[in-house]
Amino acid sequence: MPNVVRAALVQATWTGDTESMIAKHEQHARVAAADGAKIIGFQEVFNAPYFCQVQDAEHYKWAEPVPDGPTVQRMRALARETGMVIVVPVYEIEQDGFYYNTATVIDADGTFLGKYRKHHIPQVHGFWEKFYFKPGNLGWPVFDTAVGKVGVYICYDRHFPEGWRALGLAGAQLVYNPSATHRGLSSYLWQLEQPAAAVANEYFIAAINRVGVEEYGDNDFYGTSYFVDPRGQIVGEAASGKDEELVVRDLDFDKITEVRQQWAFYRDRRPDAYGPLTQA
Repeated sequence: MPNVVRAALVQATWTGDTESMIAKHEQHARVAAADGAKIIGFQEVFNAPYFCQVQDAEHYKWAEPVPDGPTVQRMRALARETGMVIVVPVYEIEQDGFYYNTATVIDADGTFLGKYRKHHIPQVHGFWEKFYFKPGNLGWPVFDTAVGKVGVYICYDRHFPEGWRALGLAGAQLVYNPSATHRGLSSYLWQLEQPAAAVANEYFIAAINRVGVEEYGDNDFYGTSYFVDPRGQIVGEAASGKDEELVVRDLDFDKITEVRQQWAFYRDRRPDAYGPLTQA
């Protein structure tokens, strides 16, 4: 029997408050589940605006504990209701002064499987993230979910090939990359980097970007979220560049085996020769 997973992602416009933002995503999840989706993922810090265009301590208010905070607990209930695996990116507070850009993975029965903390934290115009986030310290976990082995990489991480590879070595079949990327040079890279990572690591990637204009700074997010397969081909079409959209696609996980047998990148790796890369 083919090993096909119906997967979903949401690119959403900011509503102006956390409650309505969460409610909107709950509704998208219910629609996806009714369409047969077994896994869904949301965009970077999905329950808040992208506040990193400014540096203001006011925005620490968006952070909450993981997994005991209200958003993750609500998403656990949603997973139980819909029977879907859910990837939930939030702003995490571990303790006073310890804040992370985090994504949790919740299994289809509502079990909290764990979390990934964004490793690479930018500090450039429009992305003042070091003001808000400590670098991730939980490694590159891959979660054994009801649909298969799922990993997470977050936004700026995607520019760094090492994490993509670590997820592949740990057995990832599908990697969600929740992002907040606005117009400019990155729109070209958005179309290039994730298909290239899918090819190099021979798995599926769900590339999720926010969409629409937000209230902090010049935040015009261009959406165009998509799923890409291990051959670097977009599954179906990318989402709109302007409008909110729920994307549901069938992913044939058997293609991972097929591609890895044709292009034996994992067999032909030379880790014995890569030592200097970690010494620079």
